Amino acid sequence: MSTAVSTDKQAAQTPAIPAPTPVPTSTLVNRLWSYCELLRHSGVSTLDYVEQLTYLLFLKMADERAKRPAKFRRNAPEAPLVPEGRDWTSLTTRSAEALLDHYEFILKDLGQSGGTMLGEVFTKASNKIHEPAILERLIKDLIDPHTWTTENQDLKGDAYEGLLQRGAEDRKTGAGQYFTPRPLIDAMVDCVQPKIGETITDPACGTGGFLIAAHAHIATHYEDELYGDEGRKLQTGSITGYELVRETARLALMNMLLHGIGTSEAKPLITIQDSLAKPIHKHYDIVLANPPFGVGSVTGEAYTARTDFWAPTTNKQLNFVQHIYNLLKTNGRGALVLPDNVLFEGGAGTAIRRNLLDLCNVHTLLRLPTGIFYANGVKANVLFFDKTGQRSGGRPGTRQLWVYDFRTDQRFTLKQRQLRREHLDDFVAAYHSGGSDYSSRKPSERFRAFDYDELIARDKVNLDLTVLQSASSSDTVFASPDVIAQEIVDELETALAQFTAVARALKTGVRTDDDSTTEGEEVQER
Repeated sequence: MSTAVSTDKQAAQTPAIPAPTPVPTSTLVNRLWSYCELLRHSGVSTLDYVEQLTYLLFLKMADERAKRPAKFRRNAPEAPLVPEGRDWTSLTTRSAEALLDHYEFILKDLGQSGGTMLGEVFTKASNKIHEPAILERLIKDLIDPHTWTTENQDLKGDAYEGLLQRGAEDRKTGAGQYFTPRPLIDAMVDCVQPKIGETITDPACGTGGFLIAAHAHIATHYEDELYGDEGRKLQTGSITGYELVRETARLALMNMLLHGIGTSEAKPLITIQDSLAKPIHKHYDIVLANPPFGVGSVTGEAYTARTDFWAPTTNKQLNFVQHIYNLLKTNGRGALVLPDNVLFEGGAGTAIRRNLLDLCNVHTLLRLPTGIFYANGVKANVLFFDKTGQRSGGRPGTRQLWVYDFRTDQRFTLKQRQLRREHLDDFVAAYHSGGSDYSSRKPSERFRAFDYDELIARDKVNLDLTVLQSASSSDTVFASPDVIAQEIVDELETALAQFTAVARALKTGVRTDDDSTTEGEEVQER
């Protein structure tokens, strides 16, 4: 540490350069991703290069945030995210070994601010770029000359999110487990419509996509109220998340700070823990989530602390359904991504679906197509429900479940035909077509209602419902050969993952009656 500090007078001074001109976010993301090649060649593993770049990008964007015009600061005056002497400027004025020493000092020093947002971002952070020339080139030649904010200097973190998305697309890195497609997140938030003053959480938040989208929705629709008490609560705990993996929580905290959620000295808004392993201690108005797929987590003795669950199971998604129900306040709103097996699995699944229909208004189910997640072949849905309790006379909380079939005859891939927000416009319009009265919604070819009596009478309370039959006429428009080929690859990878899971179960001699998810499904984003 002393070596880094003593280099202040020796720091090489760089000449002043004109203010950089902002360029499109997509260009910045492509440029930043190309730097990964530089890190690969310098010995940084594929599991580390995104994290190493995000340390540097965070410091640069924090610097731009501090220098942006006052009209874009909602809570002016704002304290800088990073203290002077540990900031981006202190890196750009050093060279060679002095730069390397100072960068390592910054990572260590900032990580010592325990119990704060900034401290959690840099806790146990370490530099894996050990060649001074590589580090200097990254900082001075590749990152510093460019502006990483949006064109109007109101930082949105688009380039940062783009880097995370590119990391997810590079499936060899495993980053796909952290990323839910932003168009789906935005559509879910547009349906739930969070309001200022409401408390919001994600119990498996990954890199914080749902929390950031909810904050953006509130900032857009309640801009005039952001300066009041409720607006200030957005920075101190009305939007929070939980994440099991420390490295992922670090990315979420960076992302939130860069989007103006929380402050450097505030208590961390992300709690690092296994959400399922502990009883509920706080309730929320809104829960948005894409829980991890697979089995495990809460098992055995851990259930002694979860007497609030309706039925014990080793299935993570079914446990998260129960957990999210308990997280919600009365009249709270939940929206969560779930794999198909949650809709039809027997045993504990039957009991959980029956309780959910009775104690909540389970009003909307969106059937999603394959090809939109980074785990190939995943068949998923979005379930929307309100925690209403039973109605008067002991009648169930659910009257009708409206199902929107966005799966049949819909084809997407991660490359040739990516999901965009406008693809979900019709669903969001259908969701709101009845206003606050779900029973007044307008049915369509892809959107229809199923009454409670019909649902509860189905075998195992099966909610795997069909709305639209696949087209079979001679004028059917078939997908292009490359799309069909990718779909075949997706199906083969899904089948291979299923066989791998079976082989593992046979090898260990472990069998769970309700384990119908696959290893391939488990790497979907939280």
